Amino acid sequence: MAIETPTINAEPRERLGTRYSQRLRKSGRLPGVIYGHKANPVAISVDEKETLAVLKRGAHVINVALEGGQPETCLIKDLQFGYLGDNVIHVDFARVDLNEEVEVNVHLRFVGVPESAKKPGSILTHPMTQLPVVCKVSEIPGEIKIDLSKMEDLFTVGEVPLPPGVRTKLAPHIIVAQVTFVAEEVVATPEAAEVTAAVPTEPEVITEKKPEAEAPADEKEKK
Repeated sequence: MAIETPTINAEPRERLGTRYSQRLRKSGRLPGVIYGHKANPVAISVDEKETLAVLKRGAHVINVALEGGQPETCLIKDLQFGYLGDNVIHVDFARVDLNEEVEVNVHLRFVGVPESAKKPGSILTHPMTQLPVVCKVSEIPGEIKIDLSKMEDLFTVGEVPLPPGVRTKLAPHIIVAQVTFVAEEVVATPEAAEVTAAVPTEPEVITEKKPEAEAPADEKEKK
């Protein structure tokens, strides 16, 4: 189900550039920009802790309240990370209408364990953790729950329980989760080694030396 649209406060950025953005981040604010819907882009900054808390709750749409103006409904269009990939350094917001269709990635939450994954040597993997979906802004789900308890060996995109009004462009045969089996390595035991050593091997066959052929009769007469 869609989650309630949160609101965050934003301040206009008077200056741009790498050094100024670094100063903002050191003060606990994230630089960002609002664009789209044929309106001029606006450079802003938002509180880092407040914004990251909203992102962690799975929000895709946020009301951005800029000082001196009405809150604008925005889609989180892009997050830029630092060179280590572990911290957000910039946020792009795209203005949207609640009734327009957008394509977003929705988190997949897996629950349950299939019976096949309980067998020795089995491994349950989730090759896909997010699903790109198309739907109205007002119907974006916070997450999609997938119950794997009745799964056999494969769970595909075609089996994902999509909410009403939500669809995906991915092919239905693409694997979302699967159970694979690791072949057990056969290790020879000491007992098996002894049995193998006790089995007699075939003796070497030595070909009997053939008798020399008798000399022709005329050679015997010469002797």
